[in-house]
Formats: sequence, structure tokens, C-alpha cells
Amino acid sequence: MSSNIDLSVRPGTTIRDALAQLDRSRRQVVFVEDAEGRLVGAVSDGDIRRGLLGGAALEDRVDRVMNANPATVAPNATQDTVDELKAQRGIRVVAVVDDGRIVDVVGEGERIATPLPTSVVLMAGGRGQRLYPITKDIPKPLVPLGDTPMIDIILGRLRDQGFRRVHVSVNHLGHLIEEHLGDGADHGMQITYLHEPMPLGTAGAMAQLRGEMTSPFVVMNSDLLTDIDLRRMLGFHRSAQAEATIGAREYGFEIPYGVIRRDGDRVTGLAEKPYHSELVSAGIYVLAPTALDQLEQDEYCDMPTLLSRLMDDDRTVAAYEIREEWIDVGRPEDLERARTAWERRNR
Repeated sequence: MSSNIDLSVRPGTTIRDALAQLDRSRRQVVFVEDAEGRLVGAVSDGDIRRGLLGGAALEDRVDRVMNANPATVAPNATQDTVDELKAQRGIRVVAVVDDGRIVDVVGEGERIATPLPTSVVLMAGGRGQRLYPITKDIPKPLVPLGDTPMIDIILGRLRDQGFRRVHVSVNHLGHLIEEHLGDGADHGMQITYLHEPMPLGTAGAMAQLRGEMTSPFVVMNSDLLTDIDLRRMLGFHRSAQAEATIGAREYGFEIPYGVIRRDGDRVTGLAEKPYHSELVSAGIYVLAPTALDQLEQDEYCDMPTLLSRLMDDDRTVAAYEIREEWIDVGRPEDLERARTAWERRNR
């Protein structure tokens, strides 16, 4: 599976600055994109060396030395196509391009993410009160980790797994999210919005999707930093023949005292600082389209209520345990932990 696109430059960037970008890139290549974000070339160390030997200067424009015919494939390309192109051209990196824009990059040892028809719903309407005052003037999904807003990181990881269709529920400062993401073209995705006329809880906005979903779809909070393989979770959901699947995470804590066990007034045992753990909801779900029948338009409903309705109706609700990295960015200390993890990954 491929990683996010690292760096790009404009055609008018100097060779010197492009070389600095290339030095920071993990890809051994920097892509040249025009003002509209369309791919016009690529630059490697070899391109720069050949250009300098041919008389170019470090202050010249990078488009003087770029390869104007970079190796690209369409989003529906197979892995065999990618491997053959790499072998034919003796290269390690291939750009996946849709309508002239890079939507993914397949590097050495990576596999192209075959586009999936599965939709994803990102819940981004919350007020982020536990992060106040950070979220006073910016919605939590746009809070950055390093220089990258959280929602961009989430969308990049979704795209890497092959997801292309995303519905984003918005309420608090939702216009800023819409202005940032637009129609999703810059992320190689199709993004639409579920507008909440009032706060509708973590499930209520999905009533707008009744009749539109025709297969199981993913729902997740937009403040999660996680490496979960959602394709595997979808496979589990289907094999369990579930109406809903909850992504579950083990949460443990140590009681900082000696715990007394008793029968009446008689002590029957002592445990020094015992460790207790439970499975908790991780804010990631897979739902069958028929689960939406439990929702009414503009009705407040949170996910526990929706899941309880399904269980009361004797529908199967399964639990899928998440063992990958997972950080719920709800509190300032969680945000710092997420930023540290993100910086460590991108060193």
C-alpha cells in the first residue's frame, strides 16, 4: 500500500529550492504541478545532475531540467501494470493520476490501492469543546498535526486504502471545512457534505443518506489518528453478516490503591493496584444500508442510540477489535501525543 504524496513544486521554483525539497522527500522524486494542481513533470537527482552538466544554473527554473513525461498510471491500473512500467523505465516511483492530478504515489515495495466502491462518512460536525480555546475559531478536523490538518491525514489514509467517495457531516464552523476540502479533487476523492441544520449527534446526519447507500459503508470520527485496515474490517463485517460492526479498542487502567474484596464485613481477599480493562468504542463503524432505516430526518441521534435500536430490533451488531495505532484526539494531551506520533513518522 502506498503512502501519501510527499512534496511538489511549481514550474517556476528554482532548481536550488527543488533540490532542497528533494532532499526532504522520501520518494527520491519531486513532482512539478501547475497553479491548478495538475502534473506537468517530475524531477529526480539524476535530472538535476544532467541539467547542471548541460549548463543549467541552480537559480534557473526547475522546469528547465524536469522530466516532462513522468511515469503515470490511471487510478484503475492493476499492480501488474505498475510493476511493468517500473521495469520498462527503470524507475522506483509511479504517480497515479486522475484528470491530470496526482491522487497517489506508488513507491518501491508499495502496491497500488485499487479504488473501492465503498463510501465513507466522516463525522465532522462536533464543537471540539475539550480542545477549547484551540477550537474557538477553527473546527477540530482542521487542527494541524505539524503542518497538516487532521482531516487531510485521515483522507490521505483513506485514499491509500482505495476509498474515493466520502460524505462529510458538518455543523460547527462547517463552512471552513467545506472551503478547505472543496469537492475533494485536490485529495483525489469525491467529497459531498451532510449539512446539519442543528447539532444532530454522531449519527443523526446520516438520515440524509437513506436510499442512497446500496452496500455496507464506513463511518468514522474525523479526529482519529489510526492505521486501521478498513478493508479488513469490511471483510469481517460481511463474514459476520452484521447489520453494524463497531470498531473496538482495549482500554485499560490501573486502580492506584489496594482493592478489598469482601463477603459482608469479612475480607476475603486483597489485590494491590489491580489492572482493569474493557473494550471501548473506537469511533469507527461499518453499517449496512438498512441500518439507516432507524433514523429520521433532522432527528438528534448518537451512535450508541442507533446501535441500541438495531439490537432492540434483534439485528446483529458485531465488534471488531482494533490493534493498530489509534489516537482519539479529544483532549489537549491527546493532541500532543498525536502530534508527536505524526512528527516521528515523518522524520
